[in-house]
Amino acid sequence: MTDRGELNPANTRADIEACEHRVLGALERAGYSEAARFAVRLSLEEALVNAFMHGHRGLPPSTPVHVQYTITPEAVRISITDQGPGFDPARVPDPTSDENLELPSGRGLMLMRAYMTSVHHEDHGRTLVMTYDRGHAERAQAEAS
Repeated sequence: MTDRGELNPANTRADIEACEHRVLGALERAGYSEAARFAVRLSLEEALVNAFMHGHRGLPPSTPVHVQYTITPEAVRISITDQGPGFDPARVPDPTSDENLELPSGRGLMLMRAYMTSVHHEDHGRTLVMTYDRGHAERAQAEAS
């Protein structure tokens, strides 16, 4: 079973929640655990917030981002594309470095990287691609126990 979808949420709480609800429903239908659904939901929320806050800085709140997702029993792939000018992800400060502890930036990416199997940017930073490999996550969880 593969569940695919495309959404174009604007920067409203209702649109963001509708996007999360649709992805979480697909995860539940595919049999993902509560912990996996939490990881994906948190990462999706952080990615959407970053796209609107940083990528769409100066654009009207009604300007949508483009979300594509593919969910199979084995993995989740989500891409979020904003309409901003892009950025260099390598220039995002490490929020765990002493000199950056007071800075508000970088924490969302850090959380996404902690919860997802892979996170990378394409199209000069305008597209964020996240994957959650179910088998990888379950092996890591078993090793941590």
